[in-house]
Amino acid sequence: MNGGSADPASAWLRWRQRSKVAHEADGGVHCQDRDGPDPRTSTTTWRSWVVDPAEHFYYVWLQLMILPVVYNWVVIILRTCFPSIALGYLAVWLTLDYASDLMYAADMIIAVRSGYLEQGILIKDTGRLKSRYLHSRRFFRDLASLLPTDLFYLVFGTQATTVRINRLLRTPRLSEALDRMETRTSYPNTFRITKLMSYIFVLIHWNACLYFALSNYIGFGSDGWVYPNISNPVFESTRRQYFYCFWFSAQIFTTVGDTPLPSHEEAFLFMIADLLIAVLVFASIVGNVGNVITSLRDRDNVFFPNHELVKAYLRSHYISKELRQRIDNWYQHLHINKKIMRENEILQQLPVHLRTKIAVSVHLPTLSKVTIFQKCEKSLLEELVLKLMPQVFSPGEYVCRKGDVGHEMYIIKEGKLAVVADDGVTEFAVLSAGNFFGEISILNIKGNKSGNRRTANIRSIGYSDLFSLSKEDLTDVLSEYPAAKRHLEEKGRQILTKMGMLEDGGATEGGGAQKVETKIGRLESILDALQTKLARLMAEAESSNRKMEARVALLELELEDRYGRPAEGGATEGDHHGDAQQRGEGVGEEAVSEREEVEGEEDERQVGGELDKEGDGESTKSTKDYAETVMMDDENNQTI
Repeated sequence: MNGGSADPASAWLRWRQRSKVAHEADGGVHCQDRDGPDPRTSTTTWRSWVVDPAEHFYYVWLQLMILPVVYNWVVIILRTCFPSIALGYLAVWLTLDYASDLMYAADMIIAVRSGYLEQGILIKDTGRLKSRYLHSRRFFRDLASLLPTDLFYLVFGTQATTVRINRLLRTPRLSEALDRMETRTSYPNTFRITKLMSYIFVLIHWNACLYFALSNYIGFGSDGWVYPNISNPVFESTRRQYFYCFWFSAQIFTTVGDTPLPSHEEAFLFMIADLLIAVLVFASIVGNVGNVITSLRDRDNVFFPNHELVKAYLRSHYISKELRQRIDNWYQHLHINKKIMRENEILQQLPVHLRTKIAVSVHLPTLSKVTIFQKCEKSLLEELVLKLMPQVFSPGEYVCRKGDVGHEMYIIKEGKLAVVADDGVTEFAVLSAGNFFGEISILNIKGNKSGNRRTANIRSIGYSDLFSLSKEDLTDVLSEYPAAKRHLEEKGRQILTKMGMLEDGGATEGGGAQKVETKIGRLESILDALQTKLARLMAEAESSNRKMEARVALLELELEDRYGRPAEGGATEGDHHGDAQQRGEGVGEEAVSEREEVEGEEDERQVGGELDKEGDGESTKSTKDYAETVMMDDENNQTI
């Protein structure tokens, strides 16, 4: 029956092989067999398989690697120093030894397939991964930890477990696993204490095994310091031997109780080494426990307000006993129920996008319940959740009173609040988790009859957890979302209209705003026109100044020609007349050019006059008259 089932399988494999060869020969595309997977696909998947060190699989594998590493640290020395244990359970030990070796080999395969980051990108090229691992120190260490040193069993015997001491070279894998666990655990302080106690346990275990081996070397029962004579039935059992040695080592390391004085030099050296190690162990325990206590205190100071400073302040200012009791009850409520008041300070160490993700997951469902924020942009809500501040109110404490100016709105997270009358007794309504109030007062809606003041008294019935959103924070966020601002104001006006709290002028606020914008636009256009006229008048004034200077120079020449002037440097009167004539011609040419410039400016003013005729006609007319006068003067000068 087995042969019959193997023949079809062999035939199928031969057919697949022929198909693969034909496919490689002609380059064609063959259809895959629907009855089984394509071998090429599975081979390609395996060849491209890469482990991401940040994924969960790698983390789980590290936890599994703790077992073989710890096993070798505990069992190798135990089997070496206690021959009865080594020989009594030899089959079990050999099975566990080679199982741990298989895990070591599998770990090398995963190591050669583990990607790494280069410039922030995970490298998945198997060739580069293999080259990087084979040329690293880790490869040689891993290879040395898997050398077949068990062959020395043939020489020294199976009780010589020290031949497997090279398996301890895989200890860095244990350190990596513990570091990963510490970063992922929710209780890091407890984990640190547990890790320290585990290290101390392994240290005492090694010391107990060495103590038993040294007692065997010196002689059991030779003095009061070594292990008692094993011929005594009380101390004969293997379990009693190990427990006695472990207790003796723990007594030395903890320096608790009196230990017998040794009588041999080897024992003295062993005790000296143990006492030195005990000092380090004691210092490590005290230091780590102190760090844990300090960390817990720092965590409390970050999570909760510092009660000791507040109590010192209250004592120094002689605050009444009743008020101090209320404050103490408030602090007690925070600590007992783990109410965190400093969320923003705690999350300040994280990047902005991670803080936003946390705030969205925690507070966005609560914020979405507010009517005016429904159907708003998600990006707007994501910025608002970062502004929510947790507050806790004690029983009987007023959240707000009627007539107070509203600076924030409140969202009830937990607890109950009562809407009460001015007498503080009559209750109109009870607000519970999910309700909100004060949203209208932070929008500054025009026409609000309440004038952004509270319209009711709201008092906490028990301890109430609320989120507050201040007006300043909302204004800052809405400054970047003008469309959302108009949407919120419109929803607020609708709510006020239903409540009858909106004045008639407030309903037409939108139209009034548009009129104001139109007026502003008209004023801006008028201002531009006035600036243009001012520039034109300044240009005319400068041109008139140049023309006046030219006329003055011309008049001076005329006066010199008419009344004459004394000779200078032997010049004749004809020379003076020639110079005057040349100057007159130069001035006449300057006047002609200025006249052309005036005519060009006149054309420009005519074009500009079509745009704004008011206030410009007189200036144009006076300019024309002045230009005609200048032209007549130039003709007279040329005649002269």
